[in-house]
Amino acid sequence: MENPAFIVFEGGEGSGKSTQARALRERLRKVGYKTVLTHEPGGTMLGERLRRWVKWGRDITIPTELLLFLASRSQLTTRVIRPALESGNIVICDRYSASTIAYQGYGRGINLDFLESLNAFVTDGLEPDMVILLDLDAAEGLTRKKRKWDSFEREDFIFHQRIRDGYLEMAAADPERWIVIDGTLPEFPVAERVWERVRDLLIYGKGPSSSLLTRSP
Repeated sequence: MENPAFIVFEGGEGSGKSTQARALRERLRKVGYKTVLTHEPGGTMLGERLRRWVKWGRDITIPTELLLFLASRSQLTTRVIRPALESGNIVICDRYSASTIAYQGYGRGINLDFLESLNAFVTDGLEPDMVILLDLDAAEGLTRKKRKWDSFEREDFIFHQRIRDGYLEMAAADPERWIVIDGTLPEFPVAERVWERVRDLLIYGKGPSSSLLTRSP
C-alpha cells in the first residue's frame, strides 16, 4: 500500500512513546503498509553523534543545546523523513519539532515564536499529519525511568511540569492534528487508542477533530 503519512509521538519522560511507536509500526506492517520508524534526536549518523552530546554532555549551554537539536532535526528531515514520504511510506517519528517547543520553550523559557521560526527553517515547513501526545504526570513519568538519568531527566520537577503544561497547550491549540491519550493506561489499551486514530487518518484522510481531543477515562 502507498498512502504516505507522517505521524509523531510526543510526551514527557517515561510516557511510553518509544514503545507505542514500535507497536504502531508493527501493526501497520502486518496490514501491508510500508513504514519507516525513526527518532529524535538521532535517526542519522550525524544525529546519533549529536544525540550523545545533547543527552549526556556536561556543561552545555542552553543555546548550544537548542542548536544541537535543530541540527539533528534538519539532517533527519532532509535525509530520512522527506525521502521516505516521497517513496510512499508512513513515517513514524519518536519526537519532532513539538519537543523543542515543549523542552526549550516551555521548559527552558526560550521565546516560542522564535522557536517556531527555527523549526520551520530547519524542516522547510514539514509538519506531521498527526501528533499523538501520551500525557502523563511529570512525577510518575520520572519514576518510570530505570536507567541512569540523562541531562533532561536530572532537571527538577517544575521543569518537567512546565513541559507537560506546554504539551497540553499545544494540543488544545491544534485539535485538527493532535490527540491526547492517557499515558497512565496499560500498554495494550493505549496501543488500541493509537490504532483507532491512525486508522481513521489512513482510511478517511483526516486526523482527529476537536471531539476526539479527550483524555481517556
